[in-house]
Parts: sequence; C-alpha cells; structure tokens
Amino acid sequence: MELEQNLSRIINKAMKVVKRNEIYTEDVSQTPIFFNGKVTRQSIVNSPLTEQFNFALVSFYKGAKNHFHTHTSDQILFVTDGSGIVATESDVVEMKEGDTAFIPAGEKHWHGAADGHDFSHISLTQPDSVTQIFSDKIEGTDSYN
Repeated sequence: MELEQNLSRIINKAMKVVKRNEIYTEDVSQTPIFFNGKVTRQSIVNSPLTEQFNFALVSFYKGAKNHFHTHTSDQILFVTDGSGIVATESDVVEMKEGDTAFIPAGEKHWHGAADGHDFSHISLTQPDSVTQIFSDKIEGTDSYN
C-alpha cells in the first residue's frame, strides 16, 4: 500500500510533506570529504521524488569540517542551528542560524562547525553535481584537507 501511494505521488506529482522524524539519519563521518569529528546527513528531498534537487540536512558535531572541495553545480547552504564557518581560498565567514551562503559552481570552498561547536545546515545542489576534494591547509587550523 505504501509503495502504491509513493508511486502515485511521483506519477501525479502531488505534494509531499516530509516530517523530520521520518528521515533516516546517516552517519557520514568516514566519507573522505569530512574530518575532525562526527557528521550526519539526512536526505530530505531527492530522487525519485524530484530529479531537480538534492536537498539535505547536514550536521557537523564539535568542530567537524569538510575538506576544500568544488561542485559542478551551484550550492546553497542555509544554517538551521549552531555556529559554523564557510570559507573560500580568500575569505572565511562565520555563519549562524538563519544565514545563507551561495557558492557558485566550481568555487573552491569548505564549511563545517566552528571549533568546539555543533553546526547544521541545509544543502541544496543539483542531483548530477560532482564533488572534487582537495588537500589544502585550512586557514586558522592545524588541519590539512
């Protein structure tokens, strides 16, 4: 029955409300892009519901970060909780709840929790976006990406 309802929504393009407690939380800490602690990801809206967006909640715990990287699509980050950082090779910006970062396709950047803090953001990219990871030193830390 549930499968039939989901297929009907997809075929008919009906509205779908996603409740936070219905979303699986995946521990992605061991994924090569992340370092320095625990990181979780909750895919909120993606395929097969839509072929146009990857929309996910990403949570960084106690200073966890990601390495310098690029995406082949634009990325939008909307902060939902905590204190974090988004940075390019020339700019480092602290972000708090309600702040939004727009990162153009191809711009080398990193983001994550401020040291000693937790940080969560919604990430919006295109489903076919490809991420390339770099191993540059992150300014203000002893960490290499």
